[in-house]
Amino acid sequence: MSKKKKNLDELLEEALVPEDEQPYAIPENWVWVKLKGIASVKGGKRLPKGHQLTDEKTDYPYIRVTDFGESTINIENVKYLQEETASKISRYTISTKDIYISIAGTIGKTGIIPKELDGANLTENAAKIVLGSGVSNKFLHYLFRSSEIQEQIFLSTVSSSQPKLALFRIEELYIPLPNKSEQVKIADKIEILFAKIDEAKQLIDEAKETFELRRAGILEAALKGELTTSFRKNEIVEDAHSLYKKLKSETTFKAKINPEILETDIRHSIPSTWKWVKLGDVLKITSGGTPKKAFKEYYLDGKVPWIKTGEIKWNRISQAEEHITQLGVEKSSAKWLPKNSVLVAMYGQGLTRGRAAILDIEATCNQAVCALLPSSYITPEYLYYYFMEGYNRFRSIAKGGNQENLSATMISEFLLPLPPLEEQLKIVELLDGFFNKELQVKELLNINVDEIKSAVLSKAFKGELGTNDPTDEPAIELLKSILQEKL
Repeated sequence: MSKKKKNLDELLEEALVPEDEQPYAIPENWVWVKLKGIASVKGGKRLPKGHQLTDEKTDYPYIRVTDFGESTINIENVKYLQEETASKISRYTISTKDIYISIAGTIGKTGIIPKELDGANLTENAAKIVLGSGVSNKFLHYLFRSSEIQEQIFLSTVSSSQPKLALFRIEELYIPLPNKSEQVKIADKIEILFAKIDEAKQLIDEAKETFELRRAGILEAALKGELTTSFRKNEIVEDAHSLYKKLKSETTFKAKINPEILETDIRHSIPSTWKWVKLGDVLKITSGGTPKKAFKEYYLDGKVPWIKTGEIKWNRISQAEEHITQLGVEKSSAKWLPKNSVLVAMYGQGLTRGRAAILDIEATCNQAVCALLPSSYITPEYLYYYFMEGYNRFRSIAKGGNQENLSATMISEFLLPLPPLEEQLKIVELLDGFFNKELQVKELLNINVDEIKSAVLSKAFKGELGTNDPTDEPAIELLKSILQEKL
């Protein structure tokens, strides 16, 4: 017995979302529909057993989820089918009028097929949404990117070792539908706003790059004495040569390096009241250690702060991520470091090596950290900015095998342009002021593009972008015309 064909009223009842289930208010001439009322969803197809993809370009492209971009396909790495393979899965193609959606692993990623891939085969981990007449694929693609639809998709996804989204669940998604002309207006408005947001982001990124260049220039000027020219003219202070003699006379440690500095080692000129010195000649420099992990008593209930390189990131350290016991200190190379020590990361992946921090507490550190102990004549903040200015230069000096490292011996040989103590304080004051202002500006520029775009999409699909004309034809008429095609 043949199945009774449904009439238009029955199809409408199936397609419309009941009022008490509608997610949010929409303009009066819009309508809430289930996706199956305006589109059909069809799955892709896996390769037949024994068949392979090829890098050689043929007439049969095969689109995988890894090829999905934000809005369209990344065609650079698209693979292809041989003619024999394509003939076996020829029914599972997608056109430029459709929308693709990922349904396994990465869920809910949608986009539109570019012209050069029209008729391509589609992976079994994706589906195509075939739209009814009068439904814009660009409109629906943007709608699927909205947080409201993505939330529906999330709730419809079956969680397992690999999350999956069933085709019938996609067809049950609730869609806010305007008429055809407003769909086009909304998609065009979103496109314009997104372009402006991306342009603003690019300008902000360029501004941040300018900040970095300006920062480098200011640090260099500070370490050459160029920021404090007027200070030297207006202030009578003890020069660094006298400061050096006083520092050496009061030094309680024996320098392990040759303090002599060759003319060829001096990178630039400094004011006559300054003096070039080697760090190891004027500061006690040490490193830490790691208690043996096999001995629990070195770690269990430890109260001694133990700093590692990952905690050194151009900051002041007032607490440690890990602690060891006093016994762990005594049984290892770890040692107590006084407050105001300047720590430098000697090892570390990525950007870590060469970074500096100031200790605001008494603490210990591991062997990957170099500590410059405090001096009455060299401020820790000046040393901190010194390492910041020389960051890239010091990293280039690092040596090692698979991972280049600094060492306490190498750091001891670094040349420091030493100003009088009062001028050090002035330099720090000026740099603090600059970086505080820079931080305030960066916070103002720190926009979240994804959040702004999400807000645009949310407004767009509530009819709040100024696209709605209450006198336009109601969307229910569009829905009826689509359903009429099914009769």
